[in-house]
Amino acid sequence: MRRLMGMPILFALALCACVTINVYFPAAEAREAAREFVENVIGDEVEQESPESTPPGDGGMALRQPRFDPWMLLGIGSAQAQSQPDISIRTPAIQAIQSRMESRFNSTLRPHFDSGALGFAGDGTVVVRDASKLAIKDRVAVNAAVADDNRDRKAVYREIAVANGHPEWESQIRDVFARQWIASARPGWWYQQGGAWKQK
Repeated sequence: MRRLMGMPILFALALCACVTINVYFPAAEAREAAREFVENVIGDEVEQESPESTPPGDGGMALRQPRFDPWMLLGIGSAQAQSQPDISIRTPAIQAIQSRMESRFNSTLRPHFDSGALGFAGDGTVVVRDASKLAIKDRVAVNAAVADDNRDRKAVYREIAVANGHPEWESQIRDVFARQWIASARPGWWYQQGGAWKQK
């Protein structure tokens, strides 16, 4: 008899344990935020291809479809049903990084993308692709600018994730931005894809 009396308590505990909070990474919003940020940095906007929405091996970056959650019928469903997260890039810290990157890109980096000396790596950073295209007098300054830019890139991916309340999204933000830098590359610029260099 005692065993039967304890069943409702066990059922209630099991019910509480089954309720999960699912906060889905808002991939579409992240792609739009990345496009806006990257185009502001690069400037001189031209028509460009969109980054692939579901590239092979994207590590789950594509917008995930919510699963049916039977607990939603009871009003205790996932956070996906209750709130749709967004990606904001309008904090003072993010805007300050963007401003530095824009200034550096236009004053130092752009001519070396145009010459083919620099390229966008597959991980969302800038690399010196062909040092022979850099004048000897420019090499120290360009290498320093590339290092500074990569520091800012890593900082902004982290800052966007933190500013949006999800530090765990940092790697996903970086992946979205990495694809956007390539998508926004101007004709003639170089980028890395699958370890190989390609020219737009």
